[in-house]
Amino acid sequence: MNRITSASLSLMFMLALSGCADAASDADAIDAGAPNVSGEVAASGEATASGALADPNTADEATLAAVPGMTEELVAAVVGARPFANMLEVDALLGETLDEAAREALYSHVFIKLDLNAASDDEIKLIPGVGDRMAHEFEEYRPYDAIERFRREIGKYVDEAEVARLEQYVEIR
Repeated sequence: MNRITSASLSLMFMLALSGCADAASDADAIDAGAPNVSGEVAASGEATASGALADPNTADEATLAAVPGMTEELVAAVVGARPFANMLEVDALLGETLDEAAREALYSHVFIKLDLNAASDDEIKLIPGVGDRMAHEFEEYRPYDAIERFRREIGKYVDEAEVARLEQYVEIR
């Protein structure tokens, strides 16, 4: 029985190791839609496949073109309209050709970080998944003196993963 158990364990171990190699290649193919919980912004020329948000003011054309839903025409429009003062300006430009659902999907990849202490209700609601109630919670705890306060206060309403997702869209200036 020990021999069967050892053989079974060895086989499972080898299968697990081969699965790791498959998982690594699968991870390379993951859609760029995975939220970035580190809060990083994609640098110019860096693909957003890492999950980092690309800043429409600074991302190069190749980075923008790599974003799902960004056509050549949209990339040219964004680059041609720079600089944007805020996400409301980006939304107005993209709203000329994209519906609300398409823009929300795009904002999972391309976004100008919002100042927690100054962003309007309309700007906050451009963050994917944020509605009236959460926008109110963002505003209720102003002024924010540190991102830790944002984490603590918003963490009263959503789990840690969601706080991390939301954090990538905001900053304190």
